[in-house]
Amino acid sequence: MGRFVYFVRHGETVWNVENKICGATDIALTDHGHEQAVELGEYICQNPVEADVILSSPLSRALDTANHISELTGLPVKIEPRLKEQNFGKYESTPRDGEEFRLAKMHMADSYEGGESMFRMAQRIYDLLDEIRTIDDHTYILVAHNGIARFIHSYFFDMTNEEFSRFGISNCEILKYEFKD
Repeated sequence: MGRFVYFVRHGETVWNVENKICGATDIALTDHGHEQAVELGEYICQNPVEADVILSSPLSRALDTANHISELTGLPVKIEPRLKEQNFGKYESTPRDGEEFRLAKMHMADSYEGGESMFRMAQRIYDLLDEIRTIDDHTYILVAHNGIARFIHSYFFDMTNEEFSRFGISNCEILKYEFKD
């Protein structure tokens, strides 16, 4: 049997409801977001999700989600700064489906005027996944953000720039990835 890592996107935020880019801005969960996180924790308890540790982004929307999961599963939560969402610079708080932002996401070296480039983001996420794969035999649940989901997915699967920029998951969705040797 191979080694696995799970990825969870945080629960719903006000900016998710308003279709705004959260990025590195620390936006809290809505009441519904808290409910989603509790439901996910219950799902993890009732289904074959076997993990040892939860690693969470330091942003409150992810950390609150991780803590709800932890309360139900008993898994310890550790903050992992590399899971913090990408800083989208001038695009934070703007519409997620804006045409300018959609095109900007395909420019991998662009730092969005004060943000973080896709290349820099990929380096920190790929480094984290390389460590998880090689350092110990724990199975982790990573709780983070939609932008992080793109990089996690691209670590395990080849993607075109267009596929990468379009990739996303729902709030409190859980995905399972297998490390290949």
